Amino acid sequence: MYRDLQHYALAGATGEAADHYNRAIHAFHIYRGDPVFEVDAAIRMAPDFPMAHILKAHLLTLATEPELTAAAVPIVRNLRNMKLTERETSHVEALEMLLLGRWTIAADALSMHSSRYPLDILALQAGHLIDFYRANSRELRDRPARVLPQWSSDIPGYSLVLGMYAFGLEETGEYSRAEESGREAVELLPQDCWAHHAVAHVYEMQGRAREGVDWMQRNEPHWTGDDNFFQGHNWWHYAVYCIEIGDYARALEIYDQHIAQNGSAIALDLVDASALLWRLHLVNVDLAARWASVADRWELHVDGRSYPFNDWHAVMANLGAGRRQRVQEIIGYLQRASSDDGEPEEWARRYGLPLSKGFAAFWDGDFKTAIAQLSSTRRIANGFGGSHAQRDIIDLTLLEAALRGGDAYYARALANERCALVPGGRLNRDFLARSFSRLGHGEPARNNGA
Repeated sequence: MYRDLQHYALAGATGEAADHYNRAIHAFHIYRGDPVFEVDAAIRMAPDFPMAHILKAHLLTLATEPELTAAAVPIVRNLRNMKLTERETSHVEALEMLLLGRWTIAADALSMHSSRYPLDILALQAGHLIDFYRANSRELRDRPARVLPQWSSDIPGYSLVLGMYAFGLEETGEYSRAEESGREAVELLPQDCWAHHAVAHVYEMQGRAREGVDWMQRNEPHWTGDDNFFQGHNWWHYAVYCIEIGDYARALEIYDQHIAQNGSAIALDLVDASALLWRLHLVNVDLAARWASVADRWELHVDGRSYPFNDWHAVMANLGAGRRQRVQEIIGYLQRASSDDGEPEEWARRYGLPLSKGFAAFWDGDFKTAIAQLSSTRRIANGFGGSHAQRDIIDLTLLEAALRGGDAYYARALANERCALVPGGRLNRDFLARSFSRLGHGEPARNNGA
């Protein structure tokens, strides 16, 4: 019987199908190449190869796109008609929960799976991504930590597990260990975009923007390229550093040349595009007609219930494009979804709906409503939606709403909070100076009790 690179059995595979499967797995791990093409080739050569079908189902469901999620349903249903091993059955059970919108149950099922099959890197990465989508920082750290002792440097994929662990350490604020683990992972496998981006997060969270720019430049050959699915997100990090150091022209150039240029309709790319344009809007950069293209591409994915984090970013793009009727339609989707009981529906109710309303109010200049909506949803870590860096757009918008809406006391409090976390951040110091200016106190001073 053929086996994968971690020596787990690949029942039903031929030698050539197993090769395609292993290439698909590797492409998925480093976000390079075309894992769907490779796994489809494996399935054509060995139709009764359950792990190939399982991999494809994971790829589709983890895309957070309604059409692709729907395409995974018959695949998972058909797997129940195949002869499955215990490991394969465990994968299918987790996939079934995920397709029902029971993200946390699916994550817990994959956690139990990994305790029994600690070298099953597909289950580990699928669980890690679900933790990311749920913004569960503890699980982002602890899921790889639970299996790392069973790995070693002579097992293929070891560096990838280190990269996942690095990101989890960063999301739980263990920045020194995160940087160490991420750098080790990149040294072992320079093409590991996830590990590279874990280190990029450390620089951002510590306000080390110029070091971040240097990190991106030195490693650029490894995280860029037409076959690199993750390059758009790493360019996003690069642009965010540029905004932090005040180089708005370079940030906009990165958007035009590397984020907008490929016209991607992938939801994860559209999240980056929407969020970067919004950040540039907050610092008063003229974006001209850039919003409309992003809003057009969101039309494939908006439904209010698959993943409300996406719908909220679609609201940003449609606000920028001046499509207020479409904004109200998306808010309507979220409103209807929020009345149901599933986990994405809870996200719509607790986060997607108030965030969308708050950003719409901000765009309209209704800063009082924006403050009310965003103040109630800013603490969403371990609940919903991506990384700390991605969710920071909420606080940035809230602070701008307080400054523009005349609530300088609240703005000062929020700026103090940011400066306590990242004292060296240029934007943070600027927020604080602006709040003191609104209060008529001049420049802020250390221990100023005003």
